[in-house]
Amino acid sequence: MSVRVGMIGVGGIGQHHLKGLLTDERVKVVAVCDVNQEAAAETAERIGAHGYTSWRELVEAEKLDALFVCVPPFAHEEIEETGAAKGIHLFVEKPIGLDIQKVSEKQAAIEKAGIITATGYCLRYLDIVQEAKAYLEGKSIALVRGHYLTKFVTTPWWREMGKSGGQLVEQATHTLDMMRYLAGDIEKVYAQMALLVSRDIPNIDIPDVTSISMVFQSGALGHLDTCFIQPDHRTNVEILGKDFRVMIDGKQLSIMDEQGTRASASTVDMYVEQDRAFITAIVTGDRSLILSPYESARKTLEVTLAANQSAQEGKPVTILRKGE
Repeated sequence: MSVRVGMIGVGGIGQHHLKGLLTDERVKVVAVCDVNQEAAAETAERIGAHGYTSWRELVEAEKLDALFVCVPPFAHEEIEETGAAKGIHLFVEKPIGLDIQKVSEKQAAIEKAGIITATGYCLRYLDIVQEAKAYLEGKSIALVRGHYLTKFVTTPWWREMGKSGGQLVEQATHTLDMMRYLAGDIEKVYAQMALLVSRDIPNIDIPDVTSISMVFQSGALGHLDTCFIQPDHRTNVEILGKDFRVMIDGKQLSIMDEQGTRASASTVDMYVEQDRAFITAIVTGDRSLILSPYESARKTLEVTLAANQSAQEGKPVTILRKGE
């Protein structure tokens, strides 16, 4: 079976996906789209696909099995609903939107169509993350700590809250999603956010530092710190229980318990693993291969938006009450 793929958005993340898809013998990328006409035309010519500047024209004109939606969070429009109505399987990059009501409507359209979905939480596909998840199975988690500390993203829309949702929603969502994936759903958040040392950046209105306390549905407590004021890039998730600790530091895993400390490093390309799992799910119908379906990404978005709300209102926000 040859899986006919279309791609909407051929910027940085779109090119990451294309790199892997073009090496998969099961895939034929037949069409690409970007609002930047030059980028769309160059990519189309380079890979031998049709080029579009209108996603509606692409979806209408092409016979697709799968569609990669690699657009900024403010630019989803009705892409998912339109693709789902045509029975096209969807890969949607994170974050999947900025409005939880609109995202929930997209989720309903996806469920009605019965299509396969995947989303861009690529860290779940790291071998060390799967090793950590297997180790944590059945263990009682008490404390979850995370950080995403990096430099400023110069893309113009990224600095605008109305277009990106801020660093937590658009970028550090990866770390929060990892915390959810390994420790379970989050019930309550209390966030502090501020724009402190980046006011010299033109048109910026997003916080440059964020600190979030959270309560997991299991009762475990958690904390996540994010910023974009550093000269380097560091990410970390640490999970603690009685007499054990699991730490994922970048692409390094360490597990400490009564048997000692074991360390391992990731050996896989998470983007390739993620995209191949999506294609294999389409070919075989095995949805269990998808580690982050649309509904899971909706839950992560819900937590990040709740944190934004908490910071704005200055009080905790409950996301999911026990027993509901």
